[in-house]
Amino acid sequence: MAATVETQIPADVSYGRFSTGILPSHVLKQLLDQGREIAASEPFAPGQIQPASIDLRLGAVAYRVRASFLPGPAATVADKLRTVFMHEVDLTNGAVLEAGSVYIVPLLERAEFSARISGGANPKSSTGRIDVFTRLITDYAPSFDRIEPGYRGPLYAEICPQTFPVLVRKGSRLNQLRIRHGSPSFSDTALRRLHEQAPLVDGDPNINDGLALSIDLKGSADIGKRIGFRAKKHTGLIDVDKVGLLDPADYWEPIEANARGDMVLDPDEFYILVSRERVAIPPDHAAEMVPFNPLVGEFRVHYAGFFDPGFGYEAGKPPCARGVLEVRSREVPFILEHGQVIGRLVFERLTDPPPEGYGEGLGSNYQRQGLKLSKHFRSA
Repeated sequence: MAATVETQIPADVSYGRFSTGILPSHVLKQLLDQGREIAASEPFAPGQIQPASIDLRLGAVAYRVRASFLPGPAATVADKLRTVFMHEVDLTNGAVLEAGSVYIVPLLERAEFSARISGGANPKSSTGRIDVFTRLITDYAPSFDRIEPGYRGPLYAEICPQTFPVLVRKGSRLNQLRIRHGSPSFSDTALRRLHEQAPLVDGDPNINDGLALSIDLKGSADIGKRIGFRAKKHTGLIDVDKVGLLDPADYWEPIEANARGDMVLDPDEFYILVSRERVAIPPDHAAEMVPFNPLVGEFRVHYAGFFDPGFGYEAGKPPCARGVLEVRSREVPFILEHGQVIGRLVFERLTDPPPEGYGEGLGSNYQRQGLKLSKHFRSA
């Protein structure tokens, strides 16, 4: 069964300079004010619109399920829930989601997409940095984290805390949605041209199907000899809505650089590491971190893949922010070496620059970051 398709948005919506691309905050606000493309069962909250995305909010109930699933082209999420449902968790006043368990949560937002509008979702940075695996699901979906053009229906979050139990509640924001008009393409040639106009990384860029990022395992002046953190097991819970309260020592073991500039990823362990490159995202573009190549190693990098316009960017200055990398090893121990390419940034143009980029008066937590844990922790 196909999703319902409407005609595209009427011409009185101004996308800005370009008619195709990711929609920036002021266009998103215009659409929301007019009741188009995204609806919600409750009024939108202050701060919910980011420079190039919308934070999505958990609804009042979570369903504990036996396993992750996709509904596929012939079923709704509700249809599939009946086959895997275990029990219901009331989130109205807050509840703990246990590590290793899978939950499906209806979101307060729903999509009312017109024919040329599509969406892509990712965990928020702070969600990925506490090892909470979160994906968006829609009815009739063949894949996670994608909303097809013309889809009109409910949105759900699949949530699986991997390391730490987390306290969430109705209204908590774990993932975010980018909305796109049309199907713009962005080639490596365009990426090289963009780097020439305003450097995307310090040093020479490695551009091949996106901008490659490598790992820093030697340390440097801005991060010292501490190159990362490994998550502890059997810790206390993390309240996802509380900022700057937790002691990092209760949850993390620091990792110091060795003389060789390498480290071994242990199976079933979670690490926070950092890119060797400093990164800058121009104000009229956004980027997404994707795996460099699944054949180069037994690990997964960066759950939270969105880099907002303006991240690490200051006009006339070199790139100023490292890419913080959430790394989880797979079945076997694996040696990472300093400078090894572990991910790539895929860029996309916005239809118009947002009025404020990342870090410009928005309370952004990770602008000019080096090695940095999530916002839930006091500075380490």
